[in-house]
Amino acid sequence: MSFERSIKIAPSILAADFANFGAECAAVEAQGADWIHVDVMDGHFVPNISFGPTTCAAIRPHIKGVMDVHLMISPVDPYIQAFADAGADILTAHVEAGPHIHRTLQAIRAAGMRPGVALNPGTPTSAVAEVLDIVDLVCVMTVNPGFGGQKFIPMAAKIAELRDMIGDREVHIEIDGGVDPNTAPGLAAAGADVLVAGSAVFKGGTATDPSGYGTNITAIRDAATAAQR
Repeated sequence: MSFERSIKIAPSILAADFANFGAECAAVEAQGADWIHVDVMDGHFVPNISFGPTTCAAIRPHIKGVMDVHLMISPVDPYIQAFADAGADILTAHVEAGPHIHRTLQAIRAAGMRPGVALNPGTPTSAVAEVLDIVDLVCVMTVNPGFGGQKFIPMAAKIAELRDMIGDREVHIEIDGGVDPNTAPGLAAAGADVLVAGSAVFKGGTATDPSGYGTNITAIRDAATAAQR
């Protein structure tokens, strides 16, 4: 995948119809989604349980583009190969999930995936300063991880600081949590280029009548693009 910083919308299937994941992924891609975002939760690192590599493998044939897998689990390392086998293109681990994030990111790359590192709202950008040369993506959480539909936590200064730290490296800044047409402009202006959106994309549509998905994706993309740094 070539690198560019145009705004990318990554709908989170956490907000999709769990009984119809394959059709939901295909529908939202057809309506303009750039990536499909999969939030993996273990009930240990975060207070919720979602799905794992088996689900990723099941939906992979229904996704034409990028499968962006966000691990909210600890430990990470024992599961890296399973997500590679399931077809993940990007695998993101939290810097808070273990003591050896550098080793974890190296292992993700060695398994054939693009490594990402995520930061919880209370974690400073300095926590990823030493791994910016070995990642493809930094995910900034704008909610506390664990549940969809939470209230957005403003992080513009943190995102701008991270954008300056990244400099000319080919590293995406992804935002996860509370993204909608109202919050997207400030995120893009601060330096973000990948916006994860769950309920803001999947509301007002279904897999069999997905036009609402397209309307929602366009609204977020247009709001962000007009303000992009």
